Amino acid sequence: MLKQDNPGFLAEEIANLKALCAAENKSFIVIDDEDLPMGNDKEMVHIQFVGNYKEKEVVYDAILCTLQLHYSSTIYEEAEREAIEQFPLYVPIENRDETYVANEVLDDEVEMMILEIIDEIEENDDIKVSEYVELDEDFDFGISLEAALYVAALEDEVIEKFISDFNSNSLKLDSSLYSFKTEEE
Repeated sequence: MLKQDNPGFLAEEIANLKALCAAENKSFIVIDDEDLPMGNDKEMVHIQFVGNYKEKEVVYDAILCTLQLHYSSTIYEEAEREAIEQFPLYVPIENRDETYVANEVLDDEVEMMILEIIDEIEENDDIKVSEYVELDEDFDFGISLEAALYVAALEDEVIEKFISDFNSNSLKLDSSLYSFKTEEE
């Protein structure tokens, strides 16, 4: 259900975004997002662009990532879930707040276990991922869009093609299942 007070549907917000895009000579603007991983080498990007939703212009607030990053995240989440089953007192980093008291020994043990589980998952080829696009209309500003694309990097040309295909309803997602190997450092 669309929020009635969603500013991402307002004509002035859409016009403002179109002007920002025109100034950049692109169909999108990049949003500085401190929640994105540091040094992500164009593996993930937060953008906004104008598109149509139910025959109305709207601002799309989008997080795009490479399929390989999506795969790595999926594997890490699975490995962390398995490790937490073994160490129920472990608190994942994203769930820690200012009241959290660190337990370095436990944290180190769990991190080592997570790495071992990741190696096992990769070796057994247990997890596979495919391209996807998810929309969330219950969003504070416009429509939220999340997508994983099978590309090496999210260069401007890749993003422009994605937006063009998405807006023209000609986006074809690759439903093939993929797995990747982590490169040893």
